Amino acid sequence: MTGELINYNSLGVSCTADELHVVTSEDELRELVVRASATGVPLTVLGGGTNVVLHKRLRGLVIVLALKGLSARPGKSEEIRLTAAAGEVWHHLVRYSLGRGWYGLENLALIPGTVGAAPIQNIGAYGVELAERFVSLRAMDRRDASVREFDRAGCRFGYRDSLFKEDENSQETSSEVDRYIILDVTLSLSLQAHPVLSYPDIQRELAHLGHTRATPTQVAEAVVRVRRRKLPDPASCGNVGSFFKNPLVDEVFARELRCREPDLHVRPAGKRIVKLSAAQLIDRCGFKGAQRGPVGVWQRQPLVFVNLGMATGEDFLTLAEEVQQAVLDRFEVSLQIEPRVLGES
Repeated sequence: MTGELINYNSLGVSCTADELHVVTSEDELRELVVRASATGVPLTVLGGGTNVVLHKRLRGLVIVLALKGLSARPGKSEEIRLTAAAGEVWHHLVRYSLGRGWYGLENLALIPGTVGAAPIQNIGAYGVELAERFVSLRAMDRRDASVREFDRAGCRFGYRDSLFKEDENSQETSSEVDRYIILDVTLSLSLQAHPVLSYPDIQRELAHLGHTRATPTQVAEAVVRVRRRKLPDPASCGNVGSFFKNPLVDEVFARELRCREPDLHVRPAGKRIVKLSAAQLIDRCGFKGAQRGPVGVWQRQPLVFVNLGMATGEDFLTLAEEVQQAVLDRFEVSLQIEPRVLGES
């Protein structure tokens, strides 16, 4: 039975699935995976739909993964191992852990989406990446419906990247070669507070709130307040958060670029590699607050594209191409789209 996906993606774009299933058990998922594998029908899996741009049609089987469940067990000294099913809402997990005095996720508060989506792009914010808290995950192989466990090394985490965004053998990034469906994720949390306060936005917010020695809960509160000021609520204004990754460039190139643009923001990102601010590059090109028909660039954060009413996935991608070309022309820097692009026109 065909299904409309406008309520299953945070951009709020219309997309028709040839056959739509909301899956709440691993057995049900296994049956669909086996059927897709046996018949050669395309299989697409959505979580919260917060990191995808959908074209007008998705062929084959489309699964909305709604697996639920939370469990915890003691780990090493002062450690809790928390396992969450893929369909749990990420921000609810952050609140759940803080409410029980289990710390480490506070900087990742209010990131939209589900737990199952978090490892795929190795979510990160305000100085913390999922990989730093990650222990393992279970995933179902689309080829034979077998279940496999991955540790941190096996996930090949990188900046907004992981094994689950690429083919295991060719390492080509493509939505057509995704092999594994994440079932649940296990994280390592601490019974001791070790706040990460490296980002100026969070430091300023904590100072504004009068927190001189911030607790993890207060850090989460500051993160939520900052994010709500910068980012629109997808429930009222369709968006996927950051539309582009912050570009990684050679430090020699970055020094040359700063000779032309002295106040560009640069952060270390590895050996002889630095990270530029995609938002700043886009802002310098004059796109903050720009509108192109039914889509626009958020006036408070140029990394965010918003649905102004009845936009399509194609509308968002057209704006993205315009922004990419402008940044390339001015800075000689290529911007990479962060959300996955699925379906066909």
